[in-house]
Amino acid sequence: MAGIREDEFDEDLGPDDASYDPAPPYWFQGTRMPDEACRIGLTHHVPDGALLDFAGRLDSSRTYHRVVAWVMLAVFGMPVVFYVIRLVQDLGIH
Repeated sequence: MAGIREDEFDEDLGPDDASYDPAPPYWFQGTRMPDEACRIGLTHHVPDGALLDFAGRLDSSRTYHRVVAWVMLAVFGMPVVFYVIRLVQDLGIH
């Protein structure tokens, strides 16, 4: 019969099994990295890759995740705002 394994207690998944999936499960670290990040070698082991992995796991349907995303935006955006303010003050533009 087609589709029935020879040994029903065989748990070794191989390429001949219909349920074989070569990709790691979604809960493994680094699986939600953008393709571009993976292509340049970023993983969850380096700081930039860990940040991308963390941000990629945020779910917009959850309120707490949206709050975390806004906090991250403020944390990473405030230095830029402060730099622009200081630049304007140094140039004397009013």
